[in-house]
Amino acid sequence: MYKDQPARACGIDFGTSNSTVGWWRPGEDSLIALEDGKITLPSVVFFNLEERRPVYGRRALEEYLEGYEGRLMRSLKSLLGSKLLKSETTVLGSAMPFKQLLGLFIGELKQRAEAVAGRAFEQVVLGRPVFFVDDDPEADREAADTLVAVAKAIGFDEVSFQYEPIAAAFDYERGIDREELVLIVDIGGGTSDFSLIRLSPERRDHAERQDDILATGGVHIGGTDFDKQLSLRGVMPLFGYGSRMKSDAFMPTHYHLNLATWHTINTLYAQKTQLALKSMRYDIVDASGIDRLFRLIEQRAGHWLAMQVEQSKIDLTEADRLNLSLARIEEGLEVELTRDLFEAAIESLLGRVRDSVGDLLNKAGLTAAQVDTVFFTGGSSGVPALRRIIAELLPNARHLEGNTFGSIGSGLAIEAKKRYG
Repeated sequence: MYKDQPARACGIDFGTSNSTVGWWRPGEDSLIALEDGKITLPSVVFFNLEERRPVYGRRALEEYLEGYEGRLMRSLKSLLGSKLLKSETTVLGSAMPFKQLLGLFIGELKQRAEAVAGRAFEQVVLGRPVFFVDDDPEADREAADTLVAVAKAIGFDEVSFQYEPIAAAFDYERGIDREELVLIVDIGGGTSDFSLIRLSPERRDHAERQDDILATGGVHIGGTDFDKQLSLRGVMPLFGYGSRMKSDAFMPTHYHLNLATWHTINTLYAQKTQLALKSMRYDIVDASGIDRLFRLIEQRAGHWLAMQVEQSKIDLTEADRLNLSLARIEEGLEVELTRDLFEAAIESLLGRVRDSVGDLLNKAGLTAAQVDTVFFTGGSSGVPALRRIIAELLPNARHLEGNTFGSIGSGLAIEAKKRYG
């Protein structure tokens, strides 16, 4: 496998929050710098209305925050397996199928990688979650087929998949000096994926590794779900979430659910939505929250708010509490967010993660004591409460961290070299 020639193919980790491209080269890091010398390209597209062009990654976020008119779209991977995938959205005044939107971003990954490599890539190994969609094999297969069709439409002749946690395992295996039974815990922006795999220095060059993979599993829970629950529990009450109507019923929640979900934020800016909210205002006992919601909509600040919540989640990994300023919406407005509140908000999600890991052990016919190592990767794998539940399940295993955003891409580069030379 490890000859002196660079690989013919690349590996693409198209992530919910960040994406990477791996290309195996002798003696060099396998991750390609995609933006400003960084290995990640945030999975974001901003359609700049003033200059009528798409912008990607960090630059997309910068132009949005600088106040350019346009449409920001993030968490694009969440479209796979969703009902939105068969519909269209309005971009720069024209209808664009969501499939075409995926093609724009993945095509940008391909073009940037080829520019750095100085060559075209015709083969690719795509990372994929164990399940795009939970408990729906047909929708899961449709999501995978869509991704293949998109990859071929942008110029890849040969397309294959590798599970993301398996790719992370191959990256980890490069550095070990003895056989280990490893649980890979990959908590990304949209999914939590797990694999139990036997790794060793002797196995790492083998092309066929199916017998070493003891079990795979996962749930459609990730960092964006953590963001959503933190937003609903800690921030949305300031914008009317939980408000009482004069009938004593609660204000309908779907407005706040959409506001707390990246790919549905733009629905709040629709005229029909605003008219419905305005007609509702006079039936609410305390209108202060819905009035703030109107100000947020007027400023089109939904994505800005989502970014503040996401950063708060990250900060609560280290801090016990913080004050989130919302002065952009209302002078002097702020809210205290605590780690306890965050952990209470995601408790049910973490319960599903715990159950999924337990099911994985049962499927493999293993006891917790047989697992040597837990290898964490993915942008949301550092949440303290998540680490605690894994430690409780596997108290004897050592815990190690990979490259939070790069382990999967590196592993896919290894797999692409094995498959395509």
